[in-house]
Amino acid sequence: MARLLRRGARRRALAVVLTLLALQLGQLVAPAWACGCGAMVPGDARRVAVGREESVVRWDGAREQVVMRLTVDGDAERVAWIMPVPGRATVRLGDPALFDELHDVTAPVHRTRHHFWPQDGDWPLVAGDGAAGALPPGAGPPVGVVGRQRLGPFEVARLTATDPAAPDGWLDANGFAPPPRLAAALRPYVDRRWEYVAVKLTPRTGGTALTGALDPLHLTFRTDEPVYPMRLSRPAATPQSLGLYVLAAHRMEPASRIGGERPRVTYAGRVTARTGALAELAAGAPFLTAIGQEFPSPERISGDHVLRRAAADDTFRQVILEDRLRTLAGVPLWLLTVTTALAAAIAAAVFAVRRTRPRLPGVPRPPAPTG
Repeated sequence: MARLLRRGARRRALAVVLTLLALQLGQLVAPAWACGCGAMVPGDARRVAVGREESVVRWDGAREQVVMRLTVDGDAERVAWIMPVPGRATVRLGDPALFDELHDVTAPVHRTRHHFWPQDGDWPLVAGDGAAGALPPGAGPPVGVVGRQRLGPFEVARLTATDPAAPDGWLDANGFAPPPRLAAALRPYVDRRWEYVAVKLTPRTGGTALTGALDPLHLTFRTDEPVYPMRLSRPAATPQSLGLYVLAAHRMEPASRIGGERPRVTYAGRVTARTGALAELAAGAPFLTAIGQEFPSPERISGDHVLRRAAADDTFRQVILEDRLRTLAGVPLWLLTVTTALAAAIAAAVFAVRRTRPRLPGVPRPPAPTG
């Protein structure tokens, strides 16, 4: 019996080791460059991860603007980022205050809801676990650089490509190792004659790793329909989350789920700000829609998000209800009520017992009251 137990223990230990090894190998072969609507490639065999991505899409019927802010973490000092766009784009730095204003406008409303009887978390119950035109084929070189500019810490190049492997050449020329499967991921954009915005973050002094929130980038391009690129999230090794603000003349919504969970509207309403970055960007497109969506299985992402007008311009704002127990002088009302009722019941029972208790022999009846 002891030998069988030891043999079973060795088998379980071996299974654990093999499982951990498989996980490590999965991390080694997983394409770490996939993130949101672009491809982010670290330099010098370093690591970079996008912890948060916030984007604003402004649509006026023929022209789209996208303002993006990425929050990154890792040990890379140099990073390249490639984003596909449907037309010739102009690029400039965005205003960081825009996202602060958006957070304030779309923040949920907190309301208090009182309850009488105790719920999970109230004494004496135990608390629970609780705690979104290119070059024609064959014309010119595979990669055409149509513009370069320096924007703060960014070196921006606007590219046209006739070969899905062409961005690999740009990465290699700028000192970045092209990640595997990037050309295959970009193939649909090449087929649709899209262009690319390629951004290189310049090395920081002192060998400091690139971490924290980056300066926002503001892209503007012409397109027949508002679109938010999502295909490059497909090779991601971990679940993806989309948080998107849309400014347009009306309330907007994604045309489909594109392989994720059902998109949810977290805010919808007209922009009332008269000054500031949000008011400037919303001019001519005064309706703001905030959309969130989860992608538990990124490999199921089937395309880019095409945005369309919703059926109605209904407004919406999230409401967070905070449940509180009704109290009086710090004492739960239910406890006071139960205690009072119990005391009254005891008093009534005592009184009833006294009235029905038989008299003992020889004890004279008390005299009847007079007058």
